[in-house]
Amino acid sequence: MTNATEAHVEPENPTSGVVRWYVLILMVAVYTLSITDRYMISQVLESIRLELHLTDTGVNIITAAPLAFFYIFLGFPISWLIDRGNRRNIIVVCLIAWSAMTAFCGLSRTAWQLVLARVGVGEAGGTPGANSIISDYFPALRRPMALTIFSLGAPIGAYFASDTAGAIADHLGWRAAFLWLGLPGTLVGLLIYFTVREPKRGQQDRKPGDEKPTVLETILYLWTQRSAVHVMVASALTALWGWGLMWFTPTFLVRVYQLSPGEAGAITGPINLYGGVAATVFTAWLVGTRPMANPRRLVQLMGAVIGVATIASFFIYWTHSLPLAKALFWVFIPSIYFYIGPCFGLLLNLAEPRMRAQFCAATLFLANLGNLIIAPNAVAALSDWFAPNHVANAESLRLAMLCLVPTGLWATFHYFWSTRRLLEDQERATGVAVAR
Repeated sequence: MTNATEAHVEPENPTSGVVRWYVLILMVAVYTLSITDRYMISQVLESIRLELHLTDTGVNIITAAPLAFFYIFLGFPISWLIDRGNRRNIIVVCLIAWSAMTAFCGLSRTAWQLVLARVGVGEAGGTPGANSIISDYFPALRRPMALTIFSLGAPIGAYFASDTAGAIADHLGWRAAFLWLGLPGTLVGLLIYFTVREPKRGQQDRKPGDEKPTVLETILYLWTQRSAVHVMVASALTALWGWGLMWFTPTFLVRVYQLSPGEAGAITGPINLYGGVAATVFTAWLVGTRPMANPRRLVQLMGAVIGVATIASFFIYWTHSLPLAKALFWVFIPSIYFYIGPCFGLLLNLAEPRMRAQFCAATLFLANLGNLIIAPNAVAALSDWFAPNHVANAESLRLAMLCLVPTGLWATFHYFWSTRRLLEDQERATGVAVAR
């Protein structure tokens, strides 16, 4: 067994610190645009539902389902290409494609036009490609930190999706909120194409990254990495719980407390931004500390945080007090960002370099299956079912969201259970030993 001192030996870094941090910042921008695009529509969900005379189930089918279907089922083939092709170019094409589709949402006049515009073909390649590139710019021991910085795109994107989109919708209508997002995505895509170099695979690891694995080979390898399976399941359940609740939170605030989309966004937007960024920055610092060099401590901490936040989320959707709900949002909302970077960092350290995009795609498949298909459809169907005459109201939505809350405790179990083989699995994947 490799001794503890060898845990700090890293392959020679072939790029300067300035270059890799520049690439990381651009990848944060990619993730920010992805999250903004994905969750902007939830901020104006009630406005769309009322204009098109839909039930909760109906509005969910035309907004979440198209994005989820293509995002999930194109994730694997696009990630297969990412593990073989030029990741920079794939990210650029995907980013410009989904930015165009976002702008088309603002031009939609009918339900069918909105369904077609919500197709998330491009988004399926953004996050896996960005994760893979970052992994080849940062060494194994700094990878969780880098991936945590990357996850800053989630709170920043959620802020734009809630506070900014809500304010635009209040003044100019819900369609205008989509039109403003198309141009920034195109500009970021061009900047990446002209200024980012495609890195050599595995250049930061002791295992080669040139050999191209088959999908079956990747699946079989993943299955033998039992700690990776539990971390994937834990992150997917966290997404189902946290982001599933957040999908309907603007509608919940509008119905229960008679707020406008802009007023609801003014409550959650700053918490997404300041609370989410603070949680993410704190996590980035934490994973770089010596105690957290042992990844078992990190997943135990994530399990504890999600467990506490699950209790807070119950009282948010149970109470009739807006001040209490606002206070508890400061516990719940930051927690849905706390886990993102560490989970991706851990998983990429549990995958061989040649398999990282597919590992990322598998994680996103499970997470998006939960928070874009299972959670929204289940909450919408329960809300319609609980309501008198199946016409959803504030109380029916409240009951439906409370049914989703306990899944956070299920995630907590898998975080703690993943620790049993975590160190051995990471050393097997990267060839870099971890101090015990």
